[in-house]
Amino acid sequence: MKKVLVINGHPNPDSLNHALAAAYIQGAKIYGAQIEYLVIAELDFNPNLRYGYQQRTDLEPDLLDAWKKIQWADHLVWVHPVWWGGLPALMKGFIDRLFLPGLAFRYRENSVWWDKLLKGKTAHIITTMDQPGWYYFLFYGQPSINQLKKSTLEFCGVSPVKVTRFGIIKTANPEIRTQWIKKTEALGRHCY
Repeated sequence: MKKVLVINGHPNPDSLNHALAAAYIQGAKIYGAQIEYLVIAELDFNPNLRYGYQQRTDLEPDLLDAWKKIQWADHLVWVHPVWWGGLPALMKGFIDRLFLPGLAFRYRENSVWWDKLLKGKTAHIITTMDQPGWYYFLFYGQPSINQLKKSTLEFCGVSPVKVTRFGIIKTANPEIRTQWIKKTEALGRHCY
């Protein structure tokens, strides 16, 4: 049975992102997956990596629990909006605080290479934006997707990482939003 962790990076519980996360979970339950759900905005932690990697800051209980869920999961589903071309601040802080040397990856002594400690996991990024996905890709180079997919998940060994983009959010009527929710539920039915 596939173990799926859905991580929601949108701070507003009334957002489309929350509806998309719920739809994915509904589909994944039909698939028969074991599901855990993590809403970053509900966690109690300091998002600031105060000392960088020079000094370790102890992880708060919510981050320790989140890390256990990440380790448990076979498949990580990240649902988030694109704000100013990037990730929401709290989501970025969540990643900064958890995806640390010794947890998500390990530097090799006297080498430019590193060990990827999250090998064997797969992921899917589901993101919303106020522009068409093709525009975000062609004109901006999709920085939030590159950051999460390449510079974080794949850096730590997660592969493959699939991406689904929904936009334009601000002009989407209820019928379009319903189509996006149905598409996300279908993704969950295949744990894609």
